[in-house]
Amino acid sequence: MREELLQEVLLAIWQSLPRLRDPDLLLPFVLRIAHNLGASHVRAETRMPSPVPFDDTLHDVADPATTNACARTQWLFEALATLPLSLRQVLMLQLEGFDYQEIADMLGISVENVGVRLHRARGRLKALSREEAAR
Repeated sequence: MREELLQEVLLAIWQSLPRLRDPDLLLPFVLRIAHNLGASHVRAETRMPSPVPFDDTLHDVADPATTNACARTQWLFEALATLPLSLRQVLMLQLEGFDYQEIADMLGISVENVGVRLHRARGRLKALSREEAAR
């Protein structure tokens, strides 16, 4: 699958080269094409994401038997996995310490769109938290 995606990217770059106006901007041009095709590929594969069980052995978290905070952390990881990719991306980048402008630059979206996606992601997490508390 990786080789197929690489071939698609290379073909798209080759086909788009006539539209390159400034040869000095070749690298950003190529990166944008590769990013867009990669994002499209991921989006197509995650239209209907299958739930991924949380595996304690793969993540560096505290022992659940020692603290209640660990159960909350596990719940957060599971809740994040249910978010659509577009919402999960911006939320995870913000949790990593990136500001709105940096996130917008990385994802190729506007700063306003970053804010909207973060608002929606937090709203969904709050709704999931309320559902969990009602159980």
